[in-house]
Parts: sequence; C-alpha cells; structure tokens
Amino acid sequence: MKILLLLAVTLSLSAASFRVELAGSKGKPPMILIPGLSSSGDVWKETVARYKDRYECHVLTLAGFAGVPIENKEPGMLTRVRTDLVAYIRDKKLAKPTIVGHSLGGFLALWLASSDPTLVGDLVIVDALPHLAAVYGPGFSATAMRDMIANQPKEQYDQFMQSGVSLRGMAASPAHLEIIKQWGIKSDQWAVANGMYELLSKDLSADIARIRSRTLVLGSWSGMKSVTTREIVDGNFRKQYAALPGHRFALAETAQHFIMYDDPNWFFAQVDSFLLPNGSK
Repeated sequence: MKILLLLAVTLSLSAASFRVELAGSKGKPPMILIPGLSSSGDVWKETVARYKDRYECHVLTLAGFAGVPIENKEPGMLTRVRTDLVAYIRDKKLAKPTIVGHSLGGFLALWLASSDPTLVGDLVIVDALPHLAAVYGPGFSATAMRDMIANQPKEQYDQFMQSGVSLRGMAASPAHLEIIKQWGIKSDQWAVANGMYELLSKDLSADIARIRSRTLVLGSWSGMKSVTTREIVDGNFRKQYAALPGHRFALAETAQHFIMYDDPNWFFAQVDSFLLPNGSK
C-alpha cells in the first residue's frame, strides 16, 4: 500500500543550515527541491503536487530565509548548505536524487553536482546562472552589495522590503508578489546579504564541465524587458552553460523570474518532457 507523506508538515529532518519538509510517495525515487534567495520551500507547492505520486519530495527552506531561524552567522553560509546537503543525502541514503532548484537554489544544485558528480541524478535548474555576477558587467562588487544590505539600519532595511522595490521583474501576479514579499520580510537581513554575496562571488561556469547529470535549464527574460533584450539574455545563458555536457535549455517567452508561478503550463510541459516517460504524467 502506497504511503503518502504529509505536505507542509515539518518533520524532524533538518540540518543546521536548512529545514526539510517531506511530501509524496515514500520509497519512490527522491527529489530535492531548493528555493531561491529569501524564499520558502512553499514556492514548490504546485511542483510537489504534480510529482508527489512519482517521487519522494524533500523540500528545503534555507536557514535565515522566510522565517526559518539561522544560528550560524559566520562567513560561508552557502558553503555550509552544500556541505550539509551532501551529508543529508548520504545520511538518508538517497540514491541519486533529482535536484530542482530556483535561482540561488539552482546555483546550489549546480555547485553540488559539480563538486560531487556521482552523488546526484537529474537536475532541473530554474532561472539560475553559474556566474550571476558576470551579467552585471565590469566594476561590479559583490562585497559592496553585501555590505550595503548588511549595514543598512534595521528600520531602513524593513522599509525597503515593505516597499516591494526589489520585486521588480520577479512575478506578474500581485498575489504572488505579495507572497514573495512576505517571505522577504520574514528573512534575516544578514542571511539575505551573505547569501547574495556568495551567489555573486562564486563562478561555476568552468566547474559545470564536471557535471554528469542530465540537466534541464529553464531561463526567463520577460521581467528584464526594460533593461535588456531577449537575444542578450538567451546569449548569456548559452555562453554560461557552454561547458555543461548535453544539457537542454529553454527560454520562457512570457514568464518573469518565478517561472513556475507566471507560466505553470509552460514550466510543467518542459519538466514533464524531461523527467517523465513519454513526457506526460
């Protein structure tokens, strides 16, 4: 008899650097879902609902994001997440789990798969680049960005988060933008600053050549129409993933950064055709 694990019930499965919630079919192939900067694992609710009959889903929320407490505020926040995730996979005896990551979560998936190519299975990378800082151009400083965020007075930082200015280009729906904003408000200021710093200061564009997983890369450009073109964004993705053997790439035409929110039909069509037999549920 198939045993279904309860979605959105926090279990005693955690590491110092992230919280894990389980959903789906126990004993099925494992899938680990990693959200982006400041986001809750709840961003994957619809994704889990779609794949829970085929996978045992391990849904992460990183410590410091969306109200999950963070205890260790030493440098190397994302390095600890990667280390703890390797330990989690081995401790739970997860055999080549499929990794689904959005934004910062996609970067972590690439880092995990390039540092230990035999540990993980298929990768689904949602609007993430192996070297995000490269799109900012010469003179960009990840350190300056970290310090600007981390050193803001708390009241000023809270006002900025409440304003929603940082959400431009994230999602089209006001309801989704409000959800994303509330996650940001509940996130720890230090964690946001240092998570962003590590994301922007590390370059994986050469390291991804070591990845042996089948990889689907999904990109977006609609949210950046005011500052760039489709051709430039498409070129950035293709250039940065050039070293990744045999990956599949698709660029969403209408979705903003939270592709799974803005165009779920397109998103699931891409993921279904990649993960599922005959491309259907």
